[in-house]
Amino acid sequence: MFRLALCQIAGSADKDFNIAKAGQYIREAAAYGAQVVSLPEMWSCPYSNDYFREFAEPEDGRCVQFMSELAKELGIYLIGGTIPELNGDRVYNTAFCFDREGKIIGKHRKVHLFDIDVEGQFRFMESDTLTAGSDMTVIDTEYCRIGVAICYDVRFPEWFRKMTLAGAQLIVLPAAFNTTTGPVHWDITMQARAVDNQVYFAANAPARDEDGIFKAYGNSCIVNPWAEFVAHADEKECIIYGDIDLDYENSIRQQLPLLKHRRPELY
Repeated sequence: MFRLALCQIAGSADKDFNIAKAGQYIREAAAYGAQVVSLPEMWSCPYSNDYFREFAEPEDGRCVQFMSELAKELGIYLIGGTIPELNGDRVYNTAFCFDREGKIIGKHRKVHLFDIDVEGQFRFMESDTLTAGSDMTVIDTEYCRIGVAICYDVRFPEWFRKMTLAGAQLIVLPAAFNTTTGPVHWDITMQARAVDNQVYFAANAPARDEDGIFKAYGNSCIVNPWAEFVAHADEKECIIYGDIDLDYENSIRQQLPLLKHRRPELY
């Protein structure tokens, strides 16, 4: 068993402020016994195409260095939410993952870009600025294998079955749902990914900024393999914690062995 913490914070147009706030929340989570800590999607900047390129950094940039040094200092595994990553002329929505020594042990670039137009309610086209990634990310820790995906990736269940078959027992999803899709789809989607794959599923949202450009739904949550909420936030800045009980997960898989009952020769 190990303790996971999700830091639900809001990004702003002040990168110095964002880094300082992230550091404060990560330190608090570690002080409360979290061995694995996560940040939300695009914590280092406003969630807007107008800011992604301006705030983008290369892999050896300031935000990655900050996360690496803090993971090493605190002796934690850090799922670094996401930041806009600059690679040549391209910008990716990227989650950097660090071990206890501050080494990068995984880098997930968002595979499914959020291009959506809900008539009269919401329009956002990530592909106007961002480039899609193409690789699945499952990292090895001393506790278990952890899958990492980003926001809109969660709409594609095949991606998470693939992670599960690769050995993931916990999946962490930095994700910024909006207040249109969040109220109707957030909880049920996270529960579905957990129960379908018999994994712990942790969705780490930004907090809502009512005066910001993007109004995030918030509601970070940790779901167990039986689709029960271990922890659930509201829309405000906070940290939620959950104990990841791998013995419990294994017992669920033994009692209801759906992963063994798959018929891949048929579908």
